[in-house]
Amino acid sequence: MTVEALAGRAFGPAACPAAPGRVAGFVAATGDDAGRWSRFAPPGFAAVALFAVVPELLGDPAVAGSARSLLHAEQAFTWARPLAVGEELAVTGRVAGVRRRGELHLVFFETAAAGTAGLWMEGLSTFLVSAEAAAAASDEDEPPAEARARFAPASPIPLPAAGEALPVLHRSASRADLARYAAATGDHNPIHTDHAAARAAGLPGVIAHGLLLAAWLFQAAARLRPGPHPLQSARVRFRRPLRPGVAATITGRVAAAGESGAELHLNLETAGDPSPLATAELRVTP
Repeated sequence: MTVEALAGRAFGPAACPAAPGRVAGFVAATGDDAGRWSRFAPPGFAAVALFAVVPELLGDPAVAGSARSLLHAEQAFTWARPLAVGEELAVTGRVAGVRRRGELHLVFFETAAAGTAGLWMEGLSTFLVSAEAAAAASDEDEPPAEARARFAPASPIPLPAAGEALPVLHRSASRADLARYAAATGDHNPIHTDHAAARAAGLPGVIAHGLLLAAWLFQAAARLRPGPHPLQSARVRFRRPLRPGVAATITGRVAAAGESGAELHLNLETAGDPSPLATAELRVTP
């Protein structure tokens, strides 16, 4: 079977319990506020739901057999309600489409997660699957396992007026953090934990998971809204990889605000680089 032949194929349903230990593990692995997320799961827990079903797609011979490089290019989520700790989710997925560009395939994967209270989350993932290495980066030494730069708490702040900037949020991940994130989510792509696998994909070394970067962006937005349902939607584009131990900052502004919520534009950046690592458009709840 070819990658193109996967279009329209359904996956799941897969069980994804939002068990207390599982939510706590995700909160710890992403550096989120354990006090805030004790009774409800944070928005970024959508990554756990996604990886309840997407490994079946990524492990399919049509994908795994042709993927020297497998990268997460873009991710969109919408959240319909809060997710209570202890709720059992059923997750389904579907290949919404496949586009081929030479040796590169863009695979669009739809996800939905529902529980006893109804639909919680819907997602659309864009994966880049290539028989060729993604790049030809020079080899870099890996930092010590626990080495990371400044990581500040995402403390609650008032929502600025439209057009105003958000306070900067500092983020970084160590190699040990990446291993903890992989364990918490089930995202075991070896480019995040194995130097040889990352080099074979054309990377300088292991890189942070795209959805870990997304979780940080969600934290930057969620600090603007109290309660268990701070975000309505988010769209994140992963533009460049983040190496472990490197300092990153989240900056952004309020693009618009009204009775239905506020729209935010956020960037995840590293010092001295002209382009961001990731960009996000998010809508917070009223």
